[in-house]
Amino acid sequence: MKRLTEYSSCGGCASKLAAGELAHVIGSLGVSSDPRVLIDYRTSDDAGVFALDGDRALVQTVDFFTPIVDDPFVYGQIAAANALSDVYAMGGRPLTALAITAFPKDADREILKAIFAGGYDKLREAGAALLGGHTVQDSEIKFGYAVTGEVLASDVWSNAGAQPGDVLLFTKSLGTGIISTALRNGCAPALAVDAAVRSMTTLNRAACDALRALGSGAVHACTDVTGFSLIGHASEMAVASGCTIELDSGGVTLLPGVLDLVVGNVPGGGRTNAQYFGERTLVEPGVDPALLQILYDPQTSGGLLVAVHPATVDRAGRALATAGVTATCVGTVQPHRGPAVVVKTG
Repeated sequence: MKRLTEYSSCGGCASKLAAGELAHVIGSLGVSSDPRVLIDYRTSDDAGVFALDGDRALVQTVDFFTPIVDDPFVYGQIAAANALSDVYAMGGRPLTALAITAFPKDADREILKAIFAGGYDKLREAGAALLGGHTVQDSEIKFGYAVTGEVLASDVWSNAGAQPGDVLLFTKSLGTGIISTALRNGCAPALAVDAAVRSMTTLNRAACDALRALGSGAVHACTDVTGFSLIGHASEMAVASGCTIELDSGGVTLLPGVLDLVVGNVPGGGRTNAQYFGERTLVEPGVDPALLQILYDPQTSGGLLVAVHPATVDRAGRALATAGVTATCVGTVQPHRGPAVVVKTG
């Protein structure tokens, strides 16, 4: 019997189109003139936001990908957590979900049943209702959700709100792309795989709720770190905000064992991230090349990258810790000075 990850050439968010290809495609699209559109694709945000009335707005997103692990139930959990994360990254609350599935005609239907069960497990944890979905036949397995949530129209978290002087907090550890590639290559230690799975199946709900409880305006900008890597998503935040982001490479936490797996296990998405976002990134001398590759590593169901005022950092850190969320300071926001991102040695 084929392993689940053998149904695709790359897994998780590493299966996305390269950032440069995507920018070329959507750069030719028009812009909606509807004043109810509060956020769309122009700021590279995680989801779109559409105003319903003076107080409420809809958050809409879609995310699906190929298998990143061989356990179908866990794969479903990860796919759901990843799709839900886009709503949390906007400061919203998921409401409903529609499943999106591609499945081989001759594959075991019990596998598909387990994938759906894993996804539903995470939807229930998030309090989101499954309304239905759509399936197609495909030689590759793909699974995910279109998710609709709600958010306060006056306090949406966007890529575009970071301000010079802000401190950047990150709520998970890096390395899921490299570890999942090593798993596909048959050389990933169990310790690394287990840690990556725990991270990818953890909802960003607790982090969102803790930060939201700080009150309106406490979070200046937010994104979840997924397929375009920590550097890539920081770059998108910097460009949208008109700032430069300085990343402290020494402040980033890594999943156990990932540094030892870099050689021979860099996914294609990691290479294209380095090519595209490297053009707007300045790396200081002395940054470990292996660590730099992890900073370009495509993450699946990654943590929240949050820009907060320095006066709010301690309060935000305590709130996250109380919620059981580990967060580290990974950089600061500076006035624009050329590169979108500067990677410092720490």
